[in-house]
Amino acid sequence: MKSLHSICILIFFFCFLFTHSTPVKAQKKFQHDSTYYETFPEKINVRLYLSQKYVHLNFPETGNTNGIEYKANPKLNLGVGFSVKGFSLNIFNGFSFLNKSKEAKGKTKGLNLQLHLYPKKWTIDLLVELPKGFHLEPKGLAGAGANNYYYRADIQSSVIGLSAYYIPNKEKFSYRAAILQTEWQKKSAGSFLYGGEAYRGQITGDSALIPKLLSNGIPQAAVTKLHFFSFGPGAGYAHTFVIDKHFYITGSAVANLDVNITSEEGATKKNKVSLNTSQVFKAALGYNSRTWNVSANWLGNGIRVNGALSTKSYFLPSGNVRLVIARKFNLHKHHSS
Repeated sequence: MKSLHSICILIFFFCFLFTHSTPVKAQKKFQHDSTYYETFPEKINVRLYLSQKYVHLNFPETGNTNGIEYKANPKLNLGVGFSVKGFSLNIFNGFSFLNKSKEAKGKTKGLNLQLHLYPKKWTIDLLVELPKGFHLEPKGLAGAGANNYYYRADIQSSVIGLSAYYIPNKEKFSYRAAILQTEWQKKSAGSFLYGGEAYRGQITGDSALIPKLLSNGIPQAAVTKLHFFSFGPGAGYAHTFVIDKHFYITGSAVANLDVNITSEEGATKKNKVSLNTSQVFKAALGYNSRTWNVSANWLGNGIRVNGALSTKSYFLPSGNVRLVIARKFNLHKHHSS
């Protein structure tokens, strides 16, 4: 019920943001500047890609004590997909020949959905991350042994949330060209971004989240559960630099100022309300044309939350890195006799 309640709050936040931030003129039929980027409604875009998602859990350092960073161990995936008339579908699998060296770090199970949408003048990111099973690097840390990684099968992270940002200059700037390969940015252009985000999350373990051998001097040493709700406005900028019409580099960054409502539980329970910053970023580079796209992109975010036990923040970065080869094919048109 708590998860359902949190999701409802997020949906309400998104609906409020969308309906109150869209200018009246956006209700009219959207027209882009074709001298800056080209669309292909008559084509189907087919792609082959490698994809690697990541989720990290950073516990803050204190004084002379180093911070602790847990890492999930997701698979490297090989996938195929297509996009046509605004609809996209991807099918992927983490084949064993791509992941032979990952078993030593322990398994990570659970859902990791990172959905990125670009409808008209918006960029929207939806996260439903529920990974279970994290490890520490390098080998030998926290008494794991010289040839082993410290692994906790019981630690689970749960982050559900979304961010939505309005793109005033969508007439000239295209996220789809850089990230989805469905459009072609032919001239350099950029846009300011503004909107907001909301996240609900928690980190839990069967025992203290901090390994006993690393707990000396860390005020969160007894914490077994961290729960937070974070929301706030954000603004940033995105730009694509185009060289000779076909080669491009895209960078996009948004800074958010969030209200954090945090609870740390262990031997006692400590609550805190604070302000903190977070980031949403996107980067891409490659070659694009009316037919081919060869590119790499990196989409990620970093959530910071403050607890009552330390003046420094927990940091929860996650994201997805992809290498893509894509080709656009003409859709067959049937003419009546």
